[in-house]
Amino acid sequence: MTEIRLIDVQHSKDINLPNEPFKLFGRLIPKYSDGKWSWETELFAPENASEMRFPDEHYDFEQMSENCTFIGAYDGECDDESIRGAAGGADAENCIGLAVMQEGFFKYMYLCDLKVSAAARGRGIGMKLIERAKELAREKGYRGIYVIAQDNNLGACLFYLKCGFRIGGFDTEVYRGTAQEGKSDIIFYLDC
Repeated sequence: MTEIRLIDVQHSKDINLPNEPFKLFGRLIPKYSDGKWSWETELFAPENASEMRFPDEHYDFEQMSENCTFIGAYDGECDDESIRGAAGGADAENCIGLAVMQEGFFKYMYLCDLKVSAAARGRGIGMKLIERAKELAREKGYRGIYVIAQDNNLGACLFYLKCGFRIGGFDTEVYRGTAQEGKSDIIFYLDC
């Protein structure tokens, strides 16, 4: 049984859940017309599909707790050694997912990180983390949450749309002059 809960100082090591590879198999193409967003997908040719892994973060619980809240997904039934290793021990609580929510000065709280261990993907854990993030935002008086995803991470973009997010912005300039040039950021919003 997976339990979704706020991560406290006793479990602060869990906020450094390692990043794992994910597939880049297409791109979400947003379009804005007459005040409304729409989108279409572009699938990459098989030879152009790839994997990506973000560098691991080195989150500091004490420092970040001032303006961030950490939500963890814990699975006491998981017997996958790689997940137990990521959680830092073989106890009955294995952190298999993480959502990091950052306070905002607008009416939307920022979901600045969301990840699920590769061995635990496909079990609805990401959706459960989003549901708890919505509850947290509502409890704190926010209208909803927002998240930013790269347009070439089609899996993430489609996941957010499936969770009920809507497109609210498209930044084509953010990666100009960097090694990631050619990518864009899509900003997704979800009301509580």
